[in-house]
Amino acid sequence: MTPQSDEDEVWRQIVASFNETAERDSADQPWPDSENVPAEPVRRVVKPSEGLEGFEELEDTAERDPDGERDGAEDEGHFEPPPPPPLPKLDLATKLAWVALFGGPAYLLVAAMASWHMEGWALFTAVAAFIGGFVALVVRMGDDRPNDSGWDDGAVL
Repeated sequence: MTPQSDEDEVWRQIVASFNETAERDSADQPWPDSENVPAEPVRRVVKPSEGLEGFEELEDTAERDPDGERDGAEDEGHFEPPPPPPLPKLDLATKLAWVALFGGPAYLLVAAMASWHMEGWALFTAVAAFIGGFVALVVRMGDDRPNDSGWDDGAVL
């Protein structure tokens, strides 16, 4: 037999056995306990958290011991991120650039939706405010390294 005819025979066997049932039925395979779904739905209790006013925290009551304490194994992989740093304070020029960047197109959108008659100078001012705000923000962005980068700056291109 040639290698081509052996390959053809293997393909014929695969095609012939396509619709046959598997030797081992899926009912015989064990079902892992981790895949079992609890019979009753998980109840959740909403309680305010200590550090965040106005936010609510969800807590599972089904995962508690009868004494009311959580299992130590449950908290092993739990990660609570630290609170985010405060937003930086913006100077007047940056605030004006953001207002111009969004204010120009917002004025044009409102004027178009309200069918206002726009004078040429108003249209020019709105477009110039958008472009000027964008340019001001890009120029003020800077390309210097942060002060806390440390001794290893990584790859410098």
